[in-house]
Amino acid sequence: MYKKILLPTDGSKYSQKAEEHAIFLAEKTDAEIFALSVIENNFSIGLPEDSVDEINQLLKDETKENLSKVNELKDQLNNNIKITPLLKEGSPAAVILDVAEEENIDLIVIGSSGKSGFDRFLMGSVASKVVKSAKCSVLVVN
Repeated sequence: MYKKILLPTDGSKYSQKAEEHAIFLAEKTDAEIFALSVIENNFSIGLPEDSVDEINQLLKDETKENLSKVNELKDQLNNNIKITPLLKEGSPAAVILDVAEEENIDLIVIGSSGKSGFDRFLMGSVASKVVKSAKCSVLVVN
């Protein structure tokens, strides 16, 4: 049923649960996982350039670590599924949707943000934006 699964990961506990679900589904359906970590870089407006470079490097290191954790989990579970790591910059929801379309993804497995109430109303969440706009199925994991 699924041949390509997109797994956005940010290192949160919700992402870790989504990783487990994605690996399970990939194993059962012989799908490939595209593990995506997005560097959100809209913070840089008005900061000195040297500070922006330093922060960008820290964010890149963190996103690489998030991607390596997906492979570690796969190895712990002794799975032979194929995982393609992707590291992108931009707005997380937009990047997730773009990658889903570019890679012809069948399923997006995404962790919920855990936000609720007024915060969710004001900001929205990456997961809800993806659910509303994705052209493929989306599994949101709590």
